[in-house]
Amino acid sequence: MIEVENLCKVYGTTPALQDVSFSVKAGEILGFLGPNGAGKTTTLRILSGYLPATYGTARIAGYEVHEQSMAVRERIGYLPETPPLYPDMTVEGFLHFVARIKRVAAGDRKTRVEAAMRRCGILDRRKSLIRKLSKGYRQRVGIAQAIVHDPPVIVLDEPTVGLDPRQIIEVRNLIKSLAGDHTIILSTHILPEVSMTCSQVAIVNRGRIVATGTPDNLMEQLTSGGGYEIEVAGPVAEDAVRSLSEVPGVRSVELLSESAEEPRQRIQVICESQQEPGPELIAACVAQGFKIYEMRRTRASLEDVFLTLTAQQEATLAASPPEEESETAESVPVAEETPAEESEPDEEKETT
Repeated sequence: MIEVENLCKVYGTTPALQDVSFSVKAGEILGFLGPNGAGKTTTLRILSGYLPATYGTARIAGYEVHEQSMAVRERIGYLPETPPLYPDMTVEGFLHFVARIKRVAAGDRKTRVEAAMRRCGILDRRKSLIRKLSKGYRQRVGIAQAIVHDPPVIVLDEPTVGLDPRQIIEVRNLIKSLAGDHTIILSTHILPEVSMTCSQVAIVNRGRIVATGTPDNLMEQLTSGGGYEIEVAGPVAEDAVRSLSEVPGVRSVELLSESAEEPRQRIQVICESQQEPGPELIAACVAQGFKIYEMRRTRASLEDVFLTLTAQQEATLAASPPEEESETAESVPVAEETPAEESEPDEEKETT
């Protein structure tokens, strides 16, 4: 449904995106994950037809974003980081206005507006002025305007930024409910947002894709297996702890406690991929005379994956000669743009 190949965007001599490639199948939610300034918003603006790419291709529902821009815009719903709302309009009036702009047939507008409000849980606010709504409800109205014309693709840029925990859960559940009927690309720098909402992840840093896959696959590939953390009564002998590494399926063992005099000691066990030597570990602990308070399964989090991959990229870039970086930037063909065009996204963001 969404296919991006070698997408690049350059401002002057500064590359914002470099050879970005990924794809999203119909009905999936892709989490576009990266730190602030990584190029997430630039990518989404290109996909929505809001910005031109310097070079590379992007197709949505089979249409090329640059060459068939209007056909693409008819098939996407776009929610920028700041929802494009008119505060002095009512919720219902605003959605009817958006439906007309998006060329929803006159006979279908009432039905589509009702469906969007019901889907987003704002039917009871239909007559309210938008400026009187809480931020959470304004975010819902923003999502409603993105889906009012029932597009096959929805593009959401930081949809939960600035919301309180309850509002985040409500918006997250709303986004999950849209999957299947719609293909969604969700930009965020909030790690739990991705693991709880998205079926696929693309991690971007410094304008480059550093990894793609499901959250579980990324964590499995990075760690090559999980492990256990065992809490036992102290003190324990280091030789006894090292003996646990002889258990089949165990890769390494480490005593985590800072002092041997602590009443409780923590032992970290890293296992080989696809290995679950829990019963054998318990038997080995008992054989060594350990008094076990707790034993729990551990695994890498998406945060660990993100930090490791971005740190690896930073180290690689730091090791590259400065001359190579500048040559790369200068060698990228730059589209003809004026400074005014570069500032248009921020200006139009509030008036769209």
